[in-house]
Amino acid sequence: MGQRIEAEEIGRWRGQLTLSARACENSELRAFLLALKPGQLVSGTVSGVHNFGVFVHLDGEPDDLCTGFVRVPDLTWSPISHPAEAVETGRRITGKVIMSETRQGQVTISLKALQEDPLVRFAAHTGHVLRGTITKILPFGVVVRLAPDVEGLLHLSELTSAPAESPDRLVSEGDQITVRVAEVDRQRHRVRLCAVAENL
Repeated sequence: MGQRIEAEEIGRWRGQLTLSARACENSELRAFLLALKPGQLVSGTVSGVHNFGVFVHLDGEPDDLCTGFVRVPDLTWSPISHPAEAVETGRRITGKVIMSETRQGQVTISLKALQEDPLVRFAAHTGHVLRGTITKILPFGVVVRLAPDVEGLLHLSELTSAPAESPDRLVSEGDQITVRVAEVDRQRHRVRLCAVAENL
């Protein structure tokens, strides 16, 4: 009681302030984090690659700290099963700041934000019939790779007229299949496919 502390306001509830003393513990770290704004470009060196994301030593951060973090969905537009397919420890990267968090002492960045969305160009294929490879079988359909960075969903109803039929009894991963591009939804980043006569 009576001790003076420095804290950051993080919210208000019923007329009371909610504060974080942790956000102000390291003044050098706090100054570094507050200087970073959403959309700003930052560079650094990958220090760790894990199944949940990638840690990055950002240029200019205080010594002995690792402040950068890239979530798996922010690594690349390409379909990957593990972050190690996109980056490796020791690699230099540049990304765009999504959020700088003083309480966690972390900067969330995106590498994907600096890459062109492959659906921008692929949208021109709407209505076209293409040949693709089945990469994943789901209970409600199959995922078909149509280009290196583009996959689409072919719903189970397009594969069979029998509602109780399971996709893995009809096709296998690695099978080649001909489909029609029914819709390219850039906002949700989804491609919806339809079957063509030769598959039925």
